[in-house]
Amino acid sequence: MSDKIKLIIEGTEYELPVIEGTEGEKAIDISKLRDLTGYITLDIGYKNTGATKSAITFLDGETGILHYRGYPIEQLAEKSNFLEVAYLLIYGELPTAEQFAKFENGIRRRTLVNEDMRKIFDGFPVNAHPMGVMAALASSLATFYPNAVDPRKDRDATDLRIYRLLAKMPTIAAWAYKNSHGHPLNYPKNKYNYCQNFLYMMYALPTEEYEPDPVVVDALDKLLILHADHEQNCSTSTIRLVGSSKVSLYSSISAAISSLWGPLHGGANQEVIEMLEQIKQDGGDVTKYLAKAKDKNDDFRLMGFGHRVYKNFDPRAKIIKVACDNVLNKLGINDPVLEIAKKLEEAALSDEYFVERKLYPNVDFYSGIIYRAIGIPVNMFTVMFALGRLPGWIAQWLEMRIEDQPIGRPRQIYTGATKRDYAPMETRK
Repeated sequence: MSDKIKLIIEGTEYELPVIEGTEGEKAIDISKLRDLTGYITLDIGYKNTGATKSAITFLDGETGILHYRGYPIEQLAEKSNFLEVAYLLIYGELPTAEQFAKFENGIRRRTLVNEDMRKIFDGFPVNAHPMGVMAALASSLATFYPNAVDPRKDRDATDLRIYRLLAKMPTIAAWAYKNSHGHPLNYPKNKYNYCQNFLYMMYALPTEEYEPDPVVVDALDKLLILHADHEQNCSTSTIRLVGSSKVSLYSSISAAISSLWGPLHGGANQEVIEMLEQIKQDGGDVTKYLAKAKDKNDDFRLMGFGHRVYKNFDPRAKIIKVACDNVLNKLGINDPVLEIAKKLEEAALSDEYFVERKLYPNVDFYSGIIYRAIGIPVNMFTVMFALGRLPGWIAQWLEMRIEDQPIGRPRQIYTGATKRDYAPMETRK
């Protein structure tokens, strides 16, 4: 293949280099296009634009492939745990036993948050959305730990900030949940592992002993792994763009959380539960709603099926379906909404219309069911997504900063008024 692309503009020929990634992805390098030609490209939404090179995550939506640092997501979900995957994403390799012990201990020792942050919690209304609380508290960490750090020059200080984020965000998330219910806050117990500790802070009551269910812990661990990174999506692009100004990691994470909060990004599993509730309130007739989903003239959409990236199947869905079945079987929950979900899944997987179009249940379908089954309210669903995505965000920020990538500065095509003269107010019509 030629390593150059010829571009002809107004009779002048230009050559642009072609680059190829390690998995065969090809790109035309337009970094110097404006300098060479005076032209820019227009790609609203950046759907065809590579804003960076990255060695973290490979995603092939056509064939249903997702790799973290080269490792298939199926192997990591089966054999690894969330903190080990976090280490892999952030530092590039699976840890040795000694490296993992240091990493886990660095996180375990920092799960408490400064007591002054309790005053910030007290300032939020009871009905404050947990994602708003998460974004605000993540940003506030930059005021508690204000010193700027250059990861190229001080890796120990950078590691400390990484430990703090991974340790404190589950505490902040659980406290946001407790605050929204007017319940007393649970301080972390570091005898528990990462997922156990989060469940303890969420659900333990002062009047009883609490021991996290191993099946629930395993399902939560897998969900966090499956959400840990997903290439250059909206929130990941946000953290790179914000972080390119060399603002702190904490502030960059706050921006990513706010980006994820948007319903077009992190709210898909919430929409699944809302759809199931809608079906329930209308009598629970799954066949009726499958027919509505097929009708192009009907506004109803089957949420949690298909994926904008995966054109074949979502590789994460096969993994989490097993965990979902395990949770439902173990807990034995009698919930009409979850019964409708199981009927809908079974019917859609055997329906020729959905099979032909490869509209399979995706990870959001099953994650919403699991969260509902273990008692996590709908307004906490995106918070769970954020906890899982945290190591991916950190890895992307770290890669961008270590490579000293320039500050982001997209161009635009101006479509407003041309030059005009100011007119006094009394003369305006």
